[in-house]
Amino acid sequence: MAWRMLRRKDFHTGLVNLASRVDHGGAKNFSSGTFGKLAGFVLSDTHTPIVKGAANCTAYKHCTIRNFHAGVYMLAWSRKREEVAGLKAPKKEKRVKRETRTQPPVEAPYVAPKQKIAIKSSPDKTVDIFDGMTLLDLSKRTGASIGALQDILTDLGEKVESEFDAISIDLAELVAMELGVNIRRMHTGEGTLEPRPAVVTVMGHVDHGKTSLLDSLRQTSVAAKEAGGITQHIGAFVVEMPSGASITFLDTPGHAAFSAMRARGAAVTDIVVLVVAADDGVMPQTLEAMSHAKAANVPIVVAVNKCDKSGADPERVRIQLGSEGLLLEDMGGDVQVVEISAVTKLGLDKLEEALLLQAEIMDLKARIDGPAQAFVVEARVDRGRGPLATAIVKAGTLVSGQHIVVGAEWGRIRSLRDTAGKITESAKPAMPVEIEGLRGLPMAGDDVVVVDSEERARMLSQGRKKKQEKDRLRKIDEDMTEEAEIGEETPERVEMPIIVKADVQGSVQAVTDALRSLNSPQVFVNIVHVGVGPISQHDIDLAQACRAYIVGFNIRTPPSAITLAATQANIKILLHKVIYHLLEEMGREIVEKAPGTPETQVSGEAEVLNIFELKGRSKSKGPDIKIAGCRITDGHLSKTGTMRLLRSGDVVFEGPCASLKREKQDAETVDKGNDCGLVIQDCNDFQVGDIVQCLEQVIRKPKFISTQSGAVRIEC
Repeated sequence: MAWRMLRRKDFHTGLVNLASRVDHGGAKNFSSGTFGKLAGFVLSDTHTPIVKGAANCTAYKHCTIRNFHAGVYMLAWSRKREEVAGLKAPKKEKRVKRETRTQPPVEAPYVAPKQKIAIKSSPDKTVDIFDGMTLLDLSKRTGASIGALQDILTDLGEKVESEFDAISIDLAELVAMELGVNIRRMHTGEGTLEPRPAVVTVMGHVDHGKTSLLDSLRQTSVAAKEAGGITQHIGAFVVEMPSGASITFLDTPGHAAFSAMRARGAAVTDIVVLVVAADDGVMPQTLEAMSHAKAANVPIVVAVNKCDKSGADPERVRIQLGSEGLLLEDMGGDVQVVEISAVTKLGLDKLEEALLLQAEIMDLKARIDGPAQAFVVEARVDRGRGPLATAIVKAGTLVSGQHIVVGAEWGRIRSLRDTAGKITESAKPAMPVEIEGLRGLPMAGDDVVVVDSEERARMLSQGRKKKQEKDRLRKIDEDMTEEAEIGEETPERVEMPIIVKADVQGSVQAVTDALRSLNSPQVFVNIVHVGVGPISQHDIDLAQACRAYIVGFNIRTPPSAITLAATQANIKILLHKVIYHLLEEMGREIVEKAPGTPETQVSGEAEVLNIFELKGRSKSKGPDIKIAGCRITDGHLSKTGTMRLLRSGDVVFEGPCASLKREKQDAETVDKGNDCGLVIQDCNDFQVGDIVQCLEQVIRKPKFISTQSGAVRIEC
């Protein structure tokens, strides 16, 4: 091998001479051999020389030899850099010495980035929005700049060029939620208006015959299915009148705990039927129903029920209603009064005439075409069908298959069912339907909004949930601030965690509100979790973690495995179908858990009849003592109590009991009528005729009070 004999110094020169003796074909063969690979040949397809300046190439007639290893430094075996012919060695750059800083660097002030949204969050501010409003209108109502609104719309994937461009009501709500303000949707009344049936809500005191009245009107037995004959949640029914007209009835509970349900019923209704029992008269929930109807500006028709009873007095009911400010027709007002009997069906035809007359006077009409507006009156979870919402359509037409947003939940309507349970394709105004297909359980009272697409429904739902969470955290922060301010003044309370499960969403809210009304200065009722449906293993685990009670209202008995797990974890499960019994038992539990208030009370009195003095005792036994011979005149004297010595009504001395004996035997207590010997520690000033009182520390528990109207409270 000729290349091995080359000197290291002449490696490059010998390589060039060797390559010059190889022809074009030989060069290719040479390049594929060992020496060619070592030298790093790159052959050119053309016979012209190729010059590649910076790559240290040497061009020849037939081929180009390229040294890939930057030959200036690789050819120098030692550190002595030798100049290669035809190449220039790189010049050494002059090293510049850095100046050392003697002064510290100047600290520039921090400038915060400019916020895109120039508005402060106003959780108490409510903005009216409508479909087709311009960006300028939204800016004036919210107080945000046009640029800030455009930035929010860009983040939402929408682009609005001009401030006069119209946006949809859904986009306006999303922007308002980003700004942190509350909104109120203002729906347009444009469209074809057609007559619609009246929505009538039956309200009144508990057990005054509301459900029995509906039962007689639609010839079905509803009250018999309710626990104890007491309505536990809202029921919506369509009643076909003999005249051919149809009326939608809402039956609301009458118990005090269901005030929120009555308020929701009054908000969606056209006419309120106020049921008053002729033998019972006006009661607290009767007055509350009147206030709900007046607040909603809804006309009232009074139905005096139970007129067939012997103790019925309709005139007394009229006088009571008139004294409460209800202007009856008999007294020159416009409120109709009908005397009925739900059991014997007396006067039902007159009630029907009164309702139809009132509806005709109101001239009820609604928009038929366009997207629907609906109002949720009840919500529950079905084991096979999932979350279900009972809603009444207020305007438009609700069609199966539409994407809707109900409160903070969204979904696509899988099916619509009428009050008879039959599947229908659409729902017109004043028609109650059961909506199936929601992703979660909405709250009773939420409005139903129809949107264009699934994406918009999801965005609205996420925005509402985010705002709800912000409001919840803000409320918690406010409550913690208030508790910190008054924490020093109020004594420490015992916490009572409770998990609430019920059959429908409205009952969950009602039971939760009723339990929270049992809060007292000694016991704090903490609702840690609420849900719709039966008790599950998750509820048991949560109750075990926080030592909570589980309250089940109007749900089925849990399986044996759940009951066994609760028993092993020492968790109390309270199941009830009547709200009365539930509140009574929870009241007893709260009273039992309350720590009570320590108080000092007089447990007994004794009169000093004689005085005995022990003198001449040794120093080891102590000084001389005086013994009061007493007779118990009231209660009992206890050795552990504090003795108070009274003389002519004034307190002479007060101290602990040193000794109490009955017939020369030590006694813990001495009852009324018995004689005893008493020694009060450090007291030697006894006189015949003094009164000795025994004071004891007792723990006074709070009392659970239930009124006749159904209201309950804890009194400390």
